[in-house]
Amino acid sequence: MKLGQTAKEQRIEAVMIGASAGGVTALLTLLTGLPASFHLPMVAVLHLPDDRDSLLTEIFQHRLPIAVREAADKESIAPATLYFAPPGYHLSVEMDRTFSLSCEAPVHYSRPSIDVLMASAADAYGASLAGILLTGANFDGAAGLAKIRQQGGLTVVQDPAEAEVATMPEAAIRKLRPNLILTLDGIRSLLLKLDRNSC
Repeated sequence: MKLGQTAKEQRIEAVMIGASAGGVTALLTLLTGLPASFHLPMVAVLHLPDDRDSLLTEIFQHRLPIAVREAADKESIAPATLYFAPPGYHLSVEMDRTFSLSCEAPVHYSRPSIDVLMASAADAYGASLAGILLTGANFDGAAGLAKIRQQGGLTVVQDPAEAEVATMPEAAIRKLRPNLILTLDGIRSLLLKLDRNSC
């Protein structure tokens, strides 16, 4: 499927992003350069040690022209904002499109889990959700992305040849045949198209 066709056909209301090893660098590369007018909400799970505070908000606040914050329990998802899952908690999206934090057991040794975020968001947003899976060293995210695909949403995987660690993108490609396999530059172009379509 061509990038232009896919972006034209889908009206997206939110974007879920997952990454593990190499994810901070990949996400900075992907999101740096987004315009101040970027409107879509984005929610990201990056695997981090849960025994220390996350610096993701601070790192990205200084590099992006949109709001960046750590997701809080019961908070409504707002446009033009990048949210990060706090360390040590699973982050879910409820049907009313608010966040929910939980301390349930890790999934694929990870809490927060990409699968938990993406699967819950797929229920809340259906076909108006985009899921993006980037570099990583485990299998988290493949099942969540498959759920987004099942609900009619748009699924995007970073080209494993470009990923710092290809395990996570390759696992997703094996599991679900994503709509698009793109480089980070290609994913950024897609986000800009999806954002224009959402207005």
